[in-house]
Amino acid sequence: MGHDHRHQVKNYNRSFAIGIALNLVFVIIEAVYGVLADSIALIADAGHNLSDVLGLILAWGAFYLAKKNPSLQRTYGLRKVTILASLSSAILLLIAMGAIAWESLGRFTHPQAVDGMTVIVVAAIGVVINTLTALLFMEGQKDDLNLRGAYLHMTADAAVSLGVVIAGFTILTTGWLWLDPAISLFIVLVILLSTWGLLRDSFNLSADAVPSNIDVGEIKSYLLSLEDVTALHALHVWALSTTENALTVHLVSRKKEIDNLYLDEIEAYLHHTFSIDHSTIQIEKSDESYVCDLDTKECQI
Repeated sequence: MGHDHRHQVKNYNRSFAIGIALNLVFVIIEAVYGVLADSIALIADAGHNLSDVLGLILAWGAFYLAKKNPSLQRTYGLRKVTILASLSSAILLLIAMGAIAWESLGRFTHPQAVDGMTVIVVAAIGVVINTLTALLFMEGQKDDLNLRGAYLHMTADAAVSLGVVIAGFTILTTGWLWLDPAISLFIVLVILLSTWGLLRDSFNLSADAVPSNIDVGEIKSYLLSLEDVTALHALHVWALSTTENALTVHLVSRKKEIDNLYLDEIEAYLHHTFSIDHSTIQIEKSDESYVCDLDTKECQI
């Protein structure tokens, strides 16, 4: 028997639309002035922001597809797309940062003059836009890996843009041209650090690993503590999407009669304690002739 305790996820369509529009306009402005000012730091930040725009588009598309109803071909619907979008966004960002790091290293041996004031003004605009975009996803990022990816990217962008502003002031006052590629490499490092967790988590979820916030050992202990349960096997926990988790398990029980209330109590506990939204529990009768059909070597896994 399975029950659905689906989260009521807030609609973020407007947030995505505003975030994409603001950042797309800013990418164009930053790229143009980056070329005019001959600043690799601005161009690096523009490339980063472009990858974030694409990431936001991926996240928005996944957010929409996840709401599609299940079908005979896709019995869980398209919820998994949210995880794949998070993974794609992280990979896209890493590729963009690799290209920027390569260009920045070349600038150390061939430094070029930079228009510091242009860098300052454009980067300051970036601080404002990225901060506003991050705030759009601040609430949702606590419970949704997909939204957390968008939030982390925008937060990192705001910090990076602030660093570029500081670099612009320093170049104006000192004439240190090496600061431009140095800040670019710093941008790359900050983004790599903020993206690593997203890449790791999204890869694990796409490979059906147990979500990091769920302790399977505690779930086993709870199920084995149930009255009349003597063993369990075929316990599986995985993520259906960035917000929903599923569980299947076979319980071996001495209980003579199993009613819906008994299963409802187990599933409600799993939902509220372990954030399991979809539970499928099979009860098998325990007696002297019982043999674990799915795992004859060791039932209790």
